[in-house]
Amino acid sequence: MIRESSSEHYLDLRGTPCPLNFIRSSLAIEELEQNQSLHIDLDKGEPEMMVIPGLKNAGHHVEIICEDLSWLRVKVTCGDV
Repeated sequence: MIRESSSEHYLDLRGTPCPLNFIRSSLAIEELEQNQSLHIDLDKGEPEMMVIPGLKNAGHHVEIICEDLSWLRVKVTCGDV
Protein backbone atom coordinates (compact mmCIF):
# COMPACT_ATOMS: atom_id res chain seq x y z
CA MET A 1 0.00 0.00 0.00
CA ILE A 2 1.39 3.40 -0.95
CA ARG A 3 0.57 6.28 1.36
CA GLU A 4 1.34 9.77 0.27
CA SER A 5 1.56 13.07 2.07
CA SER A 6 2.49 16.39 0.51
CA SER A 7 6.11 15.44 -0.10
CA GLU A 8 6.57 11.90 1.21
CA HIS A 9 5.67 8.55 -0.28
CA TYR A 10 5.54 5.39 1.86
CA LEU A 11 5.32 1.69 1.00
CA ASP A 12 5.01 -1.08 3.61
CA LEU A 13 6.32 -4.34 2.17
CA ARG A 14 6.80 -6.25 5.42
CA GLY A 15 5.57 -9.79 4.91
CA THR A 16 5.80 -9.50 1.11
CA PRO A 17 7.89 -12.32 -0.44
CA CYS A 18 10.68 -11.95 -3.00
CA PRO A 19 10.64 -11.05 -5.85
CA LEU A 20 7.23 -9.41 -5.39
CA ASN A 21 8.67 -6.83 -2.97
CA PHE A 22 11.25 -5.71 -5.55
CA ILE A 23 8.60 -5.51 -8.27
CA ARG A 24 6.27 -3.42 -6.07
CA SER A 25 9.16 -1.13 -5.09
CA SER A 26 10.14 -0.62 -8.71
CA LEU A 27 6.57 0.13 -9.78
CA ALA A 28 6.14 2.65 -6.96
CA ILE A 29 9.38 4.40 -7.91
CA GLU A 30 8.24 4.65 -11.54
CA GLU A 31 5.44 6.94 -10.35
CA LEU A 32 7.93 9.39 -8.83
CA GLU A 33 9.76 12.22 -10.50
CA GLN A 34 13.52 12.52 -10.35
CA ASN A 35 14.81 13.40 -6.85
CA GLN A 36 11.51 12.51 -5.13
CA SER A 37 11.77 10.03 -2.27
CA LEU A 38 9.97 6.87 -1.24
CA HIS A 39 10.19 5.29 2.23
CA ILE A 40 9.92 1.50 2.12
CA ASP A 41 9.59 -0.90 5.05
CA LEU A 42 11.24 -4.26 4.32
CA ASP A 43 11.77 -7.47 6.24
CA LYS A 44 15.38 -8.26 7.04
CA GLY A 45 17.05 -11.15 5.27
CA GLU A 46 16.28 -12.00 1.66
CA PRO A 47 14.07 -8.95 1.02
CA GLU A 48 16.80 -6.64 2.30
CA MET A 49 19.47 -8.47 0.27
CA MET A 50 17.43 -8.37 -2.95
CA VAL A 51 15.60 -5.04 -2.93
CA ILE A 52 18.36 -2.66 -1.82
CA PRO A 53 21.01 -3.77 -4.36
CA GLY A 54 18.37 -4.01 -7.09
CA LEU A 55 17.25 -0.43 -6.55
CA LYS A 56 20.86 0.80 -6.39
CA ASN A 57 21.64 -1.02 -9.64
CA ALA A 58 18.64 0.73 -11.21
CA GLY A 59 20.29 4.08 -10.46
CA HIS A 60 18.50 5.10 -7.28
CA HIS A 61 20.05 6.32 -4.04
CA VAL A 62 19.13 4.00 -1.14
CA GLU A 63 19.72 4.82 2.51
CA ILE A 64 18.73 2.83 5.61
CA ILE A 65 17.01 5.32 7.93
CA CYS A 66 15.50 3.04 10.61
CA GLU A 67 16.32 -0.47 11.71
CA ASP A 68 14.47 -2.88 14.00
CA LEU A 69 15.18 -6.51 14.90
CA SER A 70 13.11 -7.97 12.06
CA TRP A 71 12.63 -5.12 9.58
CA LEU A 72 14.13 -1.88 8.32
CA ARG A 73 13.02 1.33 6.64
CA VAL A 74 14.89 2.63 3.63
CA LYS A 75 14.66 5.96 1.89
CA VAL A 76 14.91 5.63 -1.88
CA THR A 77 15.59 8.77 -3.86
CA CYS A 78 14.56 8.41 -7.46
CA GLY A 79 17.54 8.67 -9.78
CA ASP A 80 17.76 9.50 -13.43
CA VAL A 81 16.72 6.15 -14.90
